[in-house]
Amino acid sequence: MDLLTQGLLGGVLASSVASGKESRGAAAIGFAAALLADADVFIGAADDPLLNLEFHRHFTHALIFIPVGALIAALLLWPLLRNRLGFKRIYWYALLGYATSGLLDACTSYGTHLLWPFSDTRIAWSVIAIVDPVFSLVLVIALILGIKYCKPRPARAGLALAGAYLLLGLWQHQNALQAAIELAQQRGHEPQRMIVKPTLANLVLWRSVYQSDDLFYVDAIRVGPGPDRVYPGDTVRQFKLERDRPELDMESVLAGDIARFSKLADGYVVPDPGRASVLTDIRYSMLPTGITPMWGIDLGVGSASRHAKFEVYRDRPDNARDLFLAMLLGRDLPQ
Repeated sequence: MDLLTQGLLGGVLASSVASGKESRGAAAIGFAAALLADADVFIGAADDPLLNLEFHRHFTHALIFIPVGALIAALLLWPLLRNRLGFKRIYWYALLGYATSGLLDACTSYGTHLLWPFSDTRIAWSVIAIVDPVFSLVLVIALILGIKYCKPRPARAGLALAGAYLLLGLWQHQNALQAAIELAQQRGHEPQRMIVKPTLANLVLWRSVYQSDDLFYVDAIRVGPGPDRVYPGDTVRQFKLERDRPELDMESVLAGDIARFSKLADGYVVPDPGRASVLTDIRYSMLPTGITPMWGIDLGVGSASRHAKFEVYRDRPDNARDLFLAMLLGRDLPQ
């Protein structure tokens, strides 16, 4: 989730259990502690671009790390707040705030190592977008009212509404998944795997990606309110190292980077149609029906003994906004 919303949820949860005189301090502590988990963005190496991706939403977001992360947050905040709150109270509010980070990120589609070190699986429930203004606004209002009146009731109401919104996302996810299954069946496909994920800032328009044989099929699925509708998208072949780069030494650094990127992308790896040397994560694109990448690794930057270069792309059609709005509203696509 975006950093602001992470902090808001942590602040609201902490203030929901605070007494009147501590509500403002609790909100500040919860807000700050919720942000601390994302300090993993500073883990990296200049000569290994994928290292940062591997550790993003990793051990700092694990359930088992919550007490440790909360302790770090409390130790950092104690010098600033020791004249107002005891260390135990600071730690309690930090614990609540920090606990929200991994769980909220797991509600998105990227994946979070919640069960590290017992499992290396990235958990992604895909019930809310990375940025969702409705969800964030509920938390903003709850936090402001709680701070203004120094009472826990607004925070508790905000948590209830935020929880209901996540449940709505879960229900919409199931509707979109069922529509994607039916679409694959209509095409005569038996998908080996399938994902559906909400598009930016809404729970109405979903991106569907499923694999049948060596092909990925990408579609946009709109599920209420209003008309349900499917917008057929593009198709692209899955990248396979042995077939597509047979000349590459499987023990080389570059081959290792391909394996690491494939693990991060959960195997949803395809060659970029517009860049012959680039591999991308087909789960993400600027348009819900498109295969134009948002990021990828460039295999052509050097020899096989050097690391692949990670690139972020923002290519999109000139009418991308009009296309997205048309799909979101259930209309015919503009020509």
